[in-house]
Amino acid sequence: MATRGRKPLPTAIKVLEGDRGKGRRPLNKDEPIPSQENLRCPSWLMPEAKKEWKRLAPSLTAMGVLTEHDIEAFAGYCQAYARWREAEEFMTKHGTIFKTPSGYVQQVPQVSIAMQNLKIMQSFCSEFGLTPASRARLYAGGGDKSDMDDPMESVLKGGWQDVQ
Repeated sequence: MATRGRKPLPTAIKVLEGDRGKGRRPLNKDEPIPSQENLRCPSWLMPEAKKEWKRLAPSLTAMGVLTEHDIEAFAGYCQAYARWREAEEFMTKHGTIFKTPSGYVQQVPQVSIAMQNLKIMQSFCSEFGLTPASRARLYAGGGDKSDMDDPMESVLKGGWQDVQ
């Protein structure tokens, strides 16, 4: 049976986003926190996928998003990236259509390969907070920025002299 509603975000992402629920939705204090040790790039990845792993893994680890339990999912993203890149390079070199022996114009298979892998990448990107929309919700300090920008909040906290 499928679960209802949105998928819950990992607590590490929620902390980076700040308190969007204004205290109504407390953080999950009992969420399991897997280790960030032994985060090695899988040896079976394609060479281009290994480059993508080495490019992104350090920042995801620093944000607390990439853990030892996420290795397979992140490897899936990296592998999809490598396949997408390979298909795009083929299309750049050879074009996106060809003529069949009977004279019909047909799309090369790399077009659908690229589209499928791009969809896979996009779903993994949203899971790891790698899309522009998910990054726009993140705050590096982990606090709620809206309280600091609200003049009324400043007045209530005793900073009424600073309000203009």
